[in-house]
This record gives sequence, structure tokens and C-alpha cells, in this order.
Amino acid sequence: MTCAILTFGAISHAQQVFRVTTIPEEAATEQVRKFTPIATYLEKKLGMKVEFTPVTDYPAAVEALVNKRVDLVWFGGFTHVQANLRSGGKIIPIAQREEDTRFQSVFIAKTDSGIKTLADMKGKEISFGSQSSTSGHLMPRNFLLEAKIDPEKDFKRVAFSGAHDATIASVVSGRVAAAALDITVWKKFVSENKVDTKAVDVFYTTPPYFNYNWSVHADMPAAMRERVMKALLDLDPNTAEGKEILTLNRATRYVPTKPENYKGLETAAKSAGLL
Repeated sequence: MTCAILTFGAISHAQQVFRVTTIPEEAATEQVRKFTPIATYLEKKLGMKVEFTPVTDYPAAVEALVNKRVDLVWFGGFTHVQANLRSGGKIIPIAQREEDTRFQSVFIAKTDSGIKTLADMKGKEISFGSQSSTSGHLMPRNFLLEAKIDPEKDFKRVAFSGAHDATIASVVSGRVAAAALDITVWKKFVSENKVDTKAVDVFYTTPPYFNYNWSVHADMPAAMRERVMKALLDLDPNTAEGKEILTLNRATRYVPTKPENYKGLETAAKSAGLL
């Protein structure tokens, strides 16, 4: 199993190299740490060389699968929707974490900021994650709009950190007053004592929605698609290998998913003016 920066050349299954990438929701070093074990696992299950190939930003992950430069991508719900629209309906979600059937975002602020509700953010500098992030932008924006809060009109400034870890840092450092991010990244930072919740903490948690999934291109042979999906669904938290991979992926287990699960996100994106 090797790791390399994504090269923009066509691949074919005849080459017996299976390429995996992910949206860069955290730093590149963290991506490699999280996804190298699952690439190694897939290499054994598929009986072919597997390369985990990081990309630099969310749109690059979309283009990589749309143009079949990779075979399997870990998408956020919104990037899955973008890729599916960009490809003319050719992107198929095959598995998601059990957690992704009821995902949530959190809004955080310094505990002494006086920000206790979404309305308290009015007039302040606020940060989202990547513009293409489901949990760091699309759904937080969706719930703000439902609360009759327009980020562009009601906030002093809207920033985009690019990644969830950077979002936390922007609040801790005081660059912004409040920010929205993926609840699982927040919980990871708290559990690893990387953030002091006495200084910065959650003041609002969104209602649940469908989020991340593993997606493939419709041109992948059906038999290969089934093998990849089975490998993901077979990950067992009761084995050492399965526990390591699932823990790194912040998952209890993988479950099947379907395109219909992401129609709500597409509707939310259109309502928010992001599609």
C-alpha cells in the first residue's frame, strides 16, 4: 500500500491499481493517518494494489471521481451531491457510517463571549469550514436560514477556514467570535484534550441529517462495486483491524446507503443558494 499525491492521469481497472481519496476535512497528515489502514485493508480484500491519494481541496475530490481518476471517495453529503450533479447522475453512494444516518453540526464560541444562541451571533465575525462542507457550511447555513438569520446580512464577516480543525483554531485564537463544524471532529478534539471546553464550547447543536458516504462511479463494474461495498460492511469492531479502522474513521460500523438519502441535502443546498 502506498500513499501519493493525486496525479491527473486516467486509470483503468485492468492496471490492477485501486485508488482511494477523501475530502480534505482535516490536515493532510491526519488524512494519511486515518485512511492508510483502510487502504491496506482494501488491498487484502480486493487482491490488488491500493493507493490512498490525498487531494488539496474539496472540489479536487469531486473532480477526481467524476473524471474517474480515483475509484473510491469518502465524500461529505454535499460533495456527494455536487459530484452526482457534475457527472450527470453517475455517482453511486455505497456505504455510510451508522453515525451518518443522523449526523449533526455544532456551533462553538468562547464561553465568556456572551454568545448563547444563534441570534447572539448577529453583528459578529463568524467562520464556516470549507465552502463545500456539509457539516461545516451547508447544513449550518441551512439551519441559520430556517432561524431567519442570513449570514451575509446579519454577520459582520463570514470566513471559511477550509477544514474543521482550522475552524476550532479560529475560535480558540479569537479570529472569529463563533463557528460551525462537524460534531464528530469536535468530540474528537474534546476527548483528546486538544480544546479546553471551559474556554470554548458548544452553544448550539443542529437537528440530525444524512451526511458522509463512500461513493464510486457508475462505470465501475457491478461485481467490483459489490466487493468494495462488502469489504466496508464487513469491518468488524470486534477484531483488532476492524476496531482500528472504525475508530480512526469515527465510526461504530458501516451500513448500506442509497441515493435517496441525499435528496434532502440537495434541496437544502438549492434553498441556500449553493447549487
